[in-house]
Amino acid sequence: MKNKNYLFLLFAFLALVPGLVKAQDMNGKTLFNSAWSFHKGNINNEISGLTTETGWQTVNLPHDWSIEGPFSDEWASATGYLPGGIGWYKKSFSANNAWRGKQVFIYFDGVYKNSEVWLNGHSLGKRPNGFIAFQYELTPYLNLTGKNTIAVKVDHSEFADSRWYTGSGIYRNVYLIVKNSVHIGLWDVAFATPEVSVKNATAKVIIDVTNSTGTTALVSVNVSLLDRSGKVVCNAQKQTQIAPGKQPVEFEQQILSPQLWDPESTNLYKLKVVLSSKGKKIDEITQPVGIRSIRFDKDKGFFLNGKSTKLKGVCIHDDAGALGVAVPEEVWVRRLKILKDAGVNSLRLSHNPHADYLYDLCDKMGFLVMDEAFDEWEIGKNKWVAGWNVGTPSKNGYHEYFKEWADRDVHDMVLRSRNHPSIIMWSIGNEIDYPNDPYTHEVLNTGRNPQIYGKGYLPDHPAASGLTPIAKRLVKAVKDIDTTRPVTAALAGVVMSNEVGYPEVLDIVGYNYQEYRYPEDHKKYPNRIIYGSENGHQLQAWNAVDSNEYISAQYLWTGIDYLGEAGKWPQRSNGAGLIDLAGFKKPEYFFRQSLWAAKPMVYIGARAVTGAEDRGIWSHRTAEPVWNWKPGDKIKVDCFTNCQEAELFLNGKSLGRQKLSVARNRTPSWQVDYEPGELVVKAYNNGTEVSMNSIKTAGEANQLKVVADNTTFGIKTKGLSQVEVYVTDKDGNPVFNADDEVTVNITGPAKLLGLESGSTTSHENYQANRRKTLHGHLLAYIQTNGTPGKVNVQFSAGKLKPSTVTLIVK
Repeated sequence: MKNKNYLFLLFAFLALVPGLVKAQDMNGKTLFNSAWSFHKGNINNEISGLTTETGWQTVNLPHDWSIEGPFSDEWASATGYLPGGIGWYKKSFSANNAWRGKQVFIYFDGVYKNSEVWLNGHSLGKRPNGFIAFQYELTPYLNLTGKNTIAVKVDHSEFADSRWYTGSGIYRNVYLIVKNSVHIGLWDVAFATPEVSVKNATAKVIIDVTNSTGTTALVSVNVSLLDRSGKVVCNAQKQTQIAPGKQPVEFEQQILSPQLWDPESTNLYKLKVVLSSKGKKIDEITQPVGIRSIRFDKDKGFFLNGKSTKLKGVCIHDDAGALGVAVPEEVWVRRLKILKDAGVNSLRLSHNPHADYLYDLCDKMGFLVMDEAFDEWEIGKNKWVAGWNVGTPSKNGYHEYFKEWADRDVHDMVLRSRNHPSIIMWSIGNEIDYPNDPYTHEVLNTGRNPQIYGKGYLPDHPAASGLTPIAKRLVKAVKDIDTTRPVTAALAGVVMSNEVGYPEVLDIVGYNYQEYRYPEDHKKYPNRIIYGSENGHQLQAWNAVDSNEYISAQYLWTGIDYLGEAGKWPQRSNGAGLIDLAGFKKPEYFFRQSLWAAKPMVYIGARAVTGAEDRGIWSHRTAEPVWNWKPGDKIKVDCFTNCQEAELFLNGKSLGRQKLSVARNRTPSWQVDYEPGELVVKAYNNGTEVSMNSIKTAGEANQLKVVADNTTFGIKTKGLSQVEVYVTDKDGNPVFNADDEVTVNITGPAKLLGLESGSTTSHENYQANRRKTLHGHLLAYIQTNGTPGKVNVQFSAGKLKPSTVTLIVK
């Protein structure tokens, strides 16, 4: 009976605070995402008009209003031809008497952009940067006995302010944090492993303890490290006097036979810090951490835990097509699994800090991370409005706030994420030295410059010499917080930057699309550590890494298609990815898999024999998985494999076996006179078949086939089912050229978040329950609401046989 009474009181407390239905995590954070009100457009008299303005709608966070569209050429190609504007959010909640004498904070993981926050009409602060996490203390203006109202203004009226889609609004998680007056701040635990071997590791922990009482407090600080089984591998305690303000407490401990973290063995420990006073626990911080060592060498490349490692990386942006930038964690889990299967072991988070959960996923799933701060510094870059490199660009952007905010933004980026073992380098900027956009130098009149705006030196542009002092300032800002990782930047105008000393300020130097400079600069600057920070898909770009011991990395542009950085209307997305906006694999994905993956694989695709091949930096292989051609057509069949040999069969007849070692561009290929049926490729290692792939001639579109990644969900939490929809013939063969419009109808406790085909030109409404397929497939995002019951999701398309998937919430 006592337990029942306790539970009743607990739920009664939670009911007092709308949005706090989830229990606090171990760091005292509680999700504060539900039941916000949103108003698109400005409000008369601003904060005083919150109660009188009409047109509010209820939304749950994260929320991106730009993705609601509509697409229009009145907006900018750079940001996906989607609108910006001004938006307001508000949320009312009741405090709890248990908060009396404590400190209450609100934490935003990201608001794009120019946010200003009020509590009960009192301004808490502003934050221009749309990618940086921040928090405000609510305590001074908190009403403990009545209603409280949080209000947030978001100003994205400068819609052409980025070179890619950013979204608009409170697009990441929001948390409420309740702390005692003596406590540990959210980012105030630093964990590092300065010495690591297979036998022994040194763990260094620094805890900043905050004392807001006004008098000295005697506290006990206990630090323990637990392995995956829950066993305590080290423990230490200190008792200390904490003066008012913030004071560090340091620990250094030895761990015997540590379980090292790497992309194949993502061994994570649990760091537990407990703060006590007078024998009573007053705060606790628990974080996953990893033990690993990193080292970059000018001649030997990158070493992880003492082992030479090539970084097989891709660049990624924040958005997920139909969902904009308000992306549920499950979407990234699916995407990262796909990239992992291709052999990707590293991610460049371009060109800004990403959502908090993505770093956790990289720790758990095994990705080495370059975390990046900025795409521009104190002078604006070109943001194209009518198409890439077309017309007159916009110059709006973060540079407007750089001078005042850059150091603080860098500090906060590093503080938030410094304990993630996945992060191996901090980048202070991307292509800040893009030739003539905006910086210039006389050297641009000479030599080879693959990326350049305008022709040669432009004397009316800012001098490249301005790069170096700013780079020094930003490097210092990083190292003020973290000296355990190198600081880097991605350079587009290396020939120019070499003239002004910018690379010498960096610990390691990223080259964008300038593989041809590797040998020359390695010789000319023998102490420089060089790697590929952004690269095209061509085989020779990878060969420049694979064949040079001193080049440690390649980061493909990109891993995934993304909204924005588009060409002329109607193109509204960039198609440079290995996978499309829906996460479906392109032929280029399989070629990359043949280069990077260890598991035996083979893939075949076909194209008409034309004699012409695109050799551009971002060109993609056109070997599509389709075997529907005209009788007598001469078809080129390309094979991507990491196996020694491949053999092609058409309707059971061998068309010959080829060795990978002698195949042009690592691509065994056959010229085939088309006949309908089945094309099969078998791959062999040491004469044994180890992998197989096939494509069949498809008949007329007949039915829909659906595949859901998850069909069972728990109550009280939102769950996401990602359903792949395929148009097939009567025998179940995919119909590659199908573009049928699919309609989704849902009954039960769930809703449709969006439909994504992967098209880079479609202007269909992302808020609708229907969408055309691309290459005969489509992805549906179905979100359950936590209410128990059965959800039936029916997919239909004209005369095609429909299909239904059933989700269970229990």
